[in-house]
Amino acid sequence: MAQKAAKSLAVRNTSRLKQTHLITLAIHAVFLILRFTFRRSLSLKRYVFLSAPGLAIEFYLERLARPTYKPDGSLHRAGEDLDAAGLTEFMWDILYWTWINLIFVVVFGNRAWWLYLVVPGYAIYSAVTTASGLKSMLGGMAGAGAGGENDAQSKRQAKMEKRGGQRVAYR
Repeated sequence: MAQKAAKSLAVRNTSRLKQTHLITLAIHAVFLILRFTFRRSLSLKRYVFLSAPGLAIEFYLERLARPTYKPDGSLHRAGEDLDAAGLTEFMWDILYWTWINLIFVVVFGNRAWWLYLVVPGYAIYSAVTTASGLKSMLGGMAGAGAGGENDAQSKRQAKMEKRGGQRVAYR
């Protein structure tokens, strides 16, 4: 039972990569068959240009997650986890959007290629919201170190003012 987690990861990666390749092959085959038979108006240049990122990501995920075995058949490396959060998750989103976009192009025609702009639009939106959140967080930290809230009095200050003692001047 040595390396049980690595072996299960290798099996999971292999099956997910096989499924991904079959879906990609099917979607691209349908597009190309329809392009060369019924719908000659579908742009082949746009297809090559806008499918390239999805195909490059799929090739990268293949290289990253494909398990490797030693000559005796034992597991050498299980590969990286394809369900990892962060950049891997973003790459899956781009791959899925490429598939969806190809299906929309087959159904609705060349105007559906404009839907591919959702990916960079979402990336810009995420970057702007992250930067503005970071800016407001850092701005709040700078104000807190300068003395905190000026409106609220401590109990000690309130007692001192009530007795007529030392008064605190606020600016």
